[in-house]
Amino acid sequence: MQQYLEIGKVNNTHGLKGEVKFDFWCDDISYLKQLKTLYTDSEGKGALTLSCVRPQKNIAILKFAEITTIEQAEELKGRVLFCNRDDAQIDEDAYYIADIIGCAVVDSETGEEYGKINDVMNYGSCDIYEVKKDKKTYLVPATPDIIIEIDFENEKVMIKPMKGLFDEN
Repeated sequence: MQQYLEIGKVNNTHGLKGEVKFDFWCDDISYLKQLKTLYTDSEGKGALTLSCVRPQKNIAILKFAEITTIEQAEELKGRVLFCNRDDAQIDEDAYYIADIIGCAVVDSETGEEYGKINDVMNYGSCDIYEVKKDKKTYLVPATPDIIIEIDFENEKVMIKPMKGLFDEN
């Protein structure tokens, strides 16, 4: 499991005192508010201390203790920031997308493997798992009637496929 997870991307500066506009990739801003530190790389290097997180429409405005000028904030533009998974709490039934990428998708009744999860998308109503096997790509809705169990330890997602989901015709 990855220890440092992508949390979002700095898209611009905000004001003159070093604040940045941040596209967050978590469910909502409350996840961001429980963090004290963000990192500039996936190894936990480049620690930045969060001193303020506030919403603005569908983004967040972040203020870091180490960044006090617009010139310093400019250096973060376009940069993906990371969080340490140990620094935040998530709901018991929630999971990180990074943990599901690469899991095998398996029929809960037949044991047939349909491929591995390559990406997770969301267009509003539910997550959609992009499942790849060889050169084929399938889109699997992550709804309770299809997803039977997620077994992170064995990297498997057990499903009950609906008719037509994996059919060739």
